[in-house]
Amino acid sequence: MAEKRLQRRLAAILSADVVGYSRLMGIDEAGTLARLKALRRDPIDPTIAAYSGRIVKLIGDGALVEFLSAVEAVTCAIEIQKLVRERLAGGSEENPIQFRMGINVGDVIIEGEDIYGDGVNIAARLEGIAEAGGVSISEAVWRQIDGKIPGDFVDIGEKNFKNISRPVRVYRLDLTAGAGPKPAVVNIRVARKPAIAVLPFQNMSRDPEQEQFADGMVEDIISGLSKIDWLFVIARNSSFVYKGKPVDVRQVGRELGVRYLLEGSVRKAGGRLRVTGQLIETDSGAHLWADKFDGSIDDVFDLQDRSAASIVEVVGPSLREAEIERAWRQRPDGCRA
Repeated sequence: MAEKRLQRRLAAILSADVVGYSRLMGIDEAGTLARLKALRRDPIDPTIAAYSGRIVKLIGDGALVEFLSAVEAVTCAIEIQKLVRERLAGGSEENPIQFRMGINVGDVIIEGEDIYGDGVNIAARLEGIAEAGGVSISEAVWRQIDGKIPGDFVDIGEKNFKNISRPVRVYRLDLTAGAGPKPAVVNIRVARKPAIAVLPFQNMSRDPEQEQFADGMVEDIISGLSKIDWLFVIARNSSFVYKGKPVDVRQVGRELGVRYLLEGSVRKAGGRLRVTGQLIETDSGAHLWADKFDGSIDDVFDLQDRSAASIVEVVGPSLREAEIERAWRQRPDGCRA
């Protein structure tokens, strides 16, 4: 009987783990686990899904994630590290959770939902030499992303890794340098999907109670839009950097790498609330859609649900139409067939 042939494929593999996990667990086991779960809920798992990553397995304090391209793997890693860093910058944790990440592109062996081989092993070794809050990549990855992702990748030379037959040239991206409260600059266009950011809704009534309502609206809209599989939605952590700040839509579009922005406001008048929303194309500043929704303040949760659902329902088709129109404009002949 012929031996069964191994199934193989080329993949980009991201290996990640928590820096000083054993020490953190020794200090506060329950608290460390709770914080890790919170980080997975937001921003880690949603960001991985947004870049079409597949979590192969969780290994103790680490994870193995498979991507279809090196560009998406590295961009996802950068986004996660920046979002985690921004969260740390706003807190006062004595023992913060930080991640190391390593990325490799290589041939992997497929066995059910799991993957094996040197492609995976090299990613794990790269993660082991990454700095806290940083990313290390192999030369194979660097060749595929060079010129496609902004960032300073430093060639740190060839490294010999245990059980790897040949030296691997390593490039390191240190994300800890120059950290500050600025928007995450991510080259989202490489995800090959139109991208949108939902900015914090402005509280026009200056009633503190409406601030929570406005933020809840935005979270519901982001959640709803994230279910559109052909659309990339920027994580809440990145878009909320602009909360309370004057916004230039073209500048925000460049900083977040998005083609569209959704912004809005909440206004209270007597016993009623008015929610407004508008969809904007960042390149031109053109308004693609705008509308308002009114409701009683006595049924604020119903108004929030209805308004968010209505906005999601209309934004999806509006973006689809805008993308079709954009595709026609980019045709060489400039006309419709």
